[in-house]
Amino acid sequence: AGIGPEITARALSLPEIYGLCRPLVVAEAEMVREAIQFSKLSLKTHTVPSPKEGLYQFGTIDLLDLKNVDGKSVRHKTISAEYGRASFEYVKKVIELAMVKEIDATVTGPISKEAVNLAGFHYSGHTEIYADLTRTKDYAMMLAHDQFRVIHVSTHVSLREACARVKKDRVYRVVMLGYNAVKRLGVENPKIAVAGLNPHAGEEGLFGREEIEEIEPAIRQAQKEGLNVEGPIPPDTVFSKMQGGQYDLVVVMYHDQGHIPT
Repeated sequence: AGIGPEITARALSLPEIYGLCRPLVVAEAEMVREAIQFSKLSLKTHTVPSPKEGLYQFGTIDLLDLKNVDGKSVRHKTISAEYGRASFEYVKKVIELAMVKEIDATVTGPISKEAVNLAGFHYSGHTEIYADLTRTKDYAMMLAHDQFRVIHVSTHVSLREACARVKKDRVYRVVMLGYNAVKRLGVENPKIAVAGLNPHAGEEGLFGREEIEEIEPAIRQAQKEGLNVEGPIPPDTVFSKMQGGQYDLVVVMYHDQGHIPT
């Protein structure tokens, strides 16, 4: 009932996408057709029972419809348990397809976390759904665009809870997760910056002691293991340094600290 079908249709109206991959959309077919019409796109749809049946030709969107909601009766801009259940099931399906290697990668559209929770699936976001359904215990959200990479110590929690989660062990684990992820992206010896939590990274304890008591010990532990990591660095300057090529990754302490600049 949101903007997901339109974003998907517009993305698949770009011919270069089909030079990069073979896209399959898991969604309610009628909603995708409506989005195509609304966006005035010259696209057709092709409904398939499995990925191997796709045409994967530009101009035709291959669709796997779970038939878990009646697209003709969907009320736009409406949050409900029914729509939340459907959204969750689409995400669950692509994860299942990836786990049995029927597809090589997944891309998710926006979902209403409120609707998903109304349906009884108590997750705070995509990251937690993926972690649960893939049985991954140690994970973090990373955003990446070209050379701009950010990994989060916490994400979808209150700011009060985010501050409480800034602990040495958690910061260290996220540094290590980020290090390994960036290496898999092809950076052999990534230069990592760790942002502070407080203004001016605490100003030597003047504006808070999280940097001294939690963040700095985590950095020292990572440095002892040979990682090229620095910090804590004031959040209002660290991103421009990464953009200038000084760092390959920034570890941030909470959701908005990383999402706003990225």
